[in-house]
Order: sequence, then C-alpha cells, then structure tokens
Amino acid sequence: MRRPSTDSLLLFVLLVSRVRIDTLAQWAALPTEMLQADVARLVGGWWPSASLVLLADRQTSDPVTLLLISLAFGLFLIYLLVDALGRRSSERTVFWIKMGLVCAIIVLLVFGQTALLIGLRHIAGPAAYTHDGGVIQTEVTIAYLLSGINPYVADYLDTPMALWGTEYRTALYHFPYLPWTFLFSAPFYLSSHAALGWFDQRFVYLLLFAVTLALAQSLARRPGDKLGVVMVIGLNPILASDVIFGQNDSFVLFWIVLALWLLRLGEIRDREGMRLLSAAVLGLACASKPTAWFLIPLWACYLLRDEWEVRTDGKRRLRRGWGWLSTLLRRGWPLAVVFVLVVGPWFAWDPAAMLDDVWRWSAGTAETPYQIRGWGLSNFILAFSLVPDRLAYWPFWILELLIVTPLLIALLWRQTRHNTIGAMLYHYVLLLLAFFYVSRFLNENYLGYLLALFALAYFSEE
Repeated sequence: MRRPSTDSLLLFVLLVSRVRIDTLAQWAALPTEMLQADVARLVGGWWPSASLVLLADRQTSDPVTLLLISLAFGLFLIYLLVDALGRRSSERTVFWIKMGLVCAIIVLLVFGQTALLIGLRHIAGPAAYTHDGGVIQTEVTIAYLLSGINPYVADYLDTPMALWGTEYRTALYHFPYLPWTFLFSAPFYLSSHAALGWFDQRFVYLLLFAVTLALAQSLARRPGDKLGVVMVIGLNPILASDVIFGQNDSFVLFWIVLALWLLRLGEIRDREGMRLLSAAVLGLACASKPTAWFLIPLWACYLLRDEWEVRTDGKRRLRRGWGWLSTLLRRGWPLAVVFVLVVGPWFAWDPAAMLDDVWRWSAGTAETPYQIRGWGLSNFILAFSLVPDRLAYWPFWILELLIVTPLLIALLWRQTRHNTIGAMLYHYVLLLLAFFYVSRFLNENYLGYLLALFALAYFSEE
C-alpha cells in the first residue's frame, strides 16, 4: 500500500492542534456560563433554543464553535478520501480540490470563529471577546487620531482598555505599536461606522490574513509546497488564535509577505519599479512594529546578491570600490523614506512620549514598564530571584547585544553563500528568535509569527 501523502499528515496535525487550542482557549479565558448565554443571545433569534440546550457542553465549547469544528473534520475526511482515491486523476485537479478543502477548513476555524467573537463582542461590550492591544487599544488610537490627540501622549484609563485584564495593566499608560497600525486602519474604521454604526479591528486583520494566504502560496513553487504553506500559516496553532482574538502579528506579517511577493515579481519580470515598491512596503512593516526591523540587514544583504565576486583563492567578497553602496541606496531608499514619512511626524510631535511607549516600556526602563514573562530565558531571572518582582529592571540588553551581534554577522556571511528569499527569511527567524529568547519577554504570539515565517522560508526555498 502506498503511504498517505505528507500534506495529509500535516493537515491532520494542524487541524487537531487548531481545534484543541481553540477549545482550551475558550475554556480558560471565557467564563462558560457567560459564553453560552451570549451565544444564545446572538443566535437565539433564528436558532431553536432546544437545539442550543442540547449542544451546550461545558467540557468542549459553545454550540456555534462545535458545529464549525464538526464541519472542519468532515472536510478533512473528504481530503483523506481525495488523497487516497484521487491519485490516478490529474495531479492538477487533485491539487485544486485539496487547496479548496484546506481553504474551506481555514474559513471555518479561523474566519468563522473570528466572526463569532466579533458578534459576541458587539452584543456583550467593547472589552469582551477580544485582545487588549491589537483591537481595543488600536481602535482607541484611531479615535484619538480623528480627534487630534497624540496616542503616545494620552493614557487609556478612561477607555474600554481599563475594563480588560486583571493585573500588570501597564499598557493603560503606553501605546507600544508604531503609527502604521492605526493609520492604515483609520479608513476602515470610518467606513465601518458609516455602514454598520460600529467597527472591529479584526475586520482589517481578516482581510489582510486572507490576502497573506494568497500571496504566500504564490511564493511557493511546487503544489505540495503551496498546500504546506497555506496549511501552516492558515492553521498556525498560535497565529490563528491571534487573528481570532485580535493580536496584530498577522498585520505585520502581511506587509512582509507583500514585500516579498513584490520583490519576487520584480525579479521575474525584471521590473525595477516592483523592487522599489517592495522596499516601500517593507518600510510600512517597519512602521508597524519593531519586530520587522530585524529583517533590514538581511534584506540589504539580499539586495547586494549581485555585488559579490569570487576571488582566485575561492573566497567571496564585495566588489572593489563603493559600487555596492550605490546599489544598496538605489534599491533600498524607499524603505527609509516611507518609514520616516509614517513615523517621523509622530516622533517630532513628542519624541520622549513615543520613545517611552515604544522602547522604554518594553525594555523595562519606563516608569510603568512591561512585565518580565514568556517562554524564554527571562524565566530563569525570576526563578533565581535576580529581581524583586516582574516589573523590576534587569539588563537584558547586555545578553541581547552579546548574542545577537555575532549571530547577525554569521548569518549575513552565510547568506552571501546562498542568497535567496528563503535563506533571508530563515535567517530572520533565527535572529529574531535569539533576540526574544534572551530579552525581557518571549510572548507566545511571537512564536506563532515566527512559525509562519519559518514555513514561508521552508516552502518558498528554490
């Protein structure tokens, strides 16, 4: 018997992980009685109450989520049947059937689940069924923007942010994201209020996530790789939950994937304008969150891939003279220009406030800093009582400098020997993971973001 395909095994693993994480997240984060009551209130007008009672199960999830999960497993069964019985059919036909089934599962478990939480939040209140920074605070910053208030100067004590969370709520005094996160969303905010009378930031995240999946599969060359990258990004155990609850890592991911897609398209068609537009889009990613900054040196190395020469002794070096610098400036200037245009006005408005929110808060040097937490080395700082409490300062920057600087040099040298988009992304994942591991916090959502990029690096490699 021919063994099942690798993509069917991958889909099974991701599907089980996705479903289990969704149900555990609901169980841990949402009071069961409140969830069941709000779901009944949301769908009670068209869903028989007797059916809702029969489906209510405190050990699993709410009725709507249960049906979404059941439909997803039904589609997976069809996927296995296609994989087992469709191998004699056209490979192209089998591929598109599989891709359609994968996309349908993602629509059910990510887009459907997100739509459910958006609806529940709409009837329960602005601080319910969502994330504090990626949704609640971002929506407030858009309102601040439209009112002429600097979100880096203002606090969030009199906003729905104050109703979210129970401890370490220092984000009430800081907006840690860069301006593109709310500038881009402002037109959607206005349009949604005009059409619906209300807005949820996840409208933006869902739209961009759908485009991200389309662009990601186009970066992969082989059919199996296209399936793999859509599966891992779309059913990512952590990133998908971030989309559902509204964390903004998928927002930054979109701009990076779009920049890569434009870069690849510019190379295929030999269009310099596409390459410049790609650099501009990367500038938008960098104007969203500092996590994108770590890609810049690796991106620059990729732009210089034609400037290396092999010497007679077999060693590689940049061509003589300063031509490589001219090449870098010619190909990369839009990145810097876009970043300055987006971030510059807000920095000029109040430099100290912006630095305090974006940098000092996460570094632990602000008056009200972010806590030491996560899944990295910082746990050992707490375990050995090297700080009196989670909000105390500890010089993580020393470890970051000692680890990240030589690693960056090594990765840049490695990339010169195999300078592809896949290698650039893989090195970005290594660099950012190393930085976060020895930093003040390695939050779970960063790992979902890194997994998505790792998948893109793996499946897009030539």
